[in-house]
Amino acid sequence: MANPGDGTSVAVKILLDMNLSPAWAPVLNRAGFQCTHWRDIGDVAASDGTIMSWAHDNGYLFTHDMDFGTSLATTRAAGPSVLQVRVANPTPEAIGHDVIRLLNLRHDLFVRGVLVTLDKAHARVRVLPLGENKESTDEPG
Repeated sequence: MANPGDGTSVAVKILLDMNLSPAWAPVLNRAGFQCTHWRDIGDVAASDGTIMSWAHDNGYLFTHDMDFGTSLATTRAAGPSVLQVRVANPTPEAIGHDVIRLLNLRHDLFVRGVLVTLDKAHARVRVLPLGENKESTDEPG
């Protein structure tokens, strides 16, 4: 991933949730991100809390599960950053370009802590913790 302004690369660690295809990992790795699927590092039957905790300590979470956004809202946690996709076909072939573009364009916010909801029309970006910070943007998807 390009670091705006100096041409260097910034490693972003992305954890793929179990509900996303492992095919995402090589796509995001080729785009310059460090991406790992949960099945490669943890128990496939692990709770959302366990996955969230690992993501908090190690990077960002990419999921198709809206429960993670709900958890951020109810706990008012400051992290981890979560990218949740709300599309019928969450494959790299269908939305890979949109996901990579969003991760590159909003890297500054992912570092701070955000909940990003991406559908085919918009990306809604809300800075964490939810409920305490009114900073929110809607961007083309």
